[in-house]
Amino acid sequence: MVMKVYSPEFKADAVALYLSDPSHTFEGIGKDLGISRETLRNWVRAEWARRGESGTTSTNTKDIPVSEATQEELEAEIAALRAELK
Repeated sequence: MVMKVYSPEFKADAVALYLSDPSHTFEGIGKDLGISRETLRNWVRAEWARRGESGTTSTNTKDIPVSEATQEELEAEIAALRAELK
């Protein structure tokens, strides 16, 4: 199997989308973006490590607010990616 290479921007957007809403799951966001849940989970863990957070403590990084403009941009990008995949 060929390993896909994703741009840093795509990874950052995927992580931001996951962290933007506590109801998001690795499975759901992964399906929306066409990536495996494990790939997304690894990217989120790397972001937590970069921030110096463990991700397993009671502090939930999903509580970090994302601006409404950023949220709309991410949702628009997901819609575009879905259309591209079709």
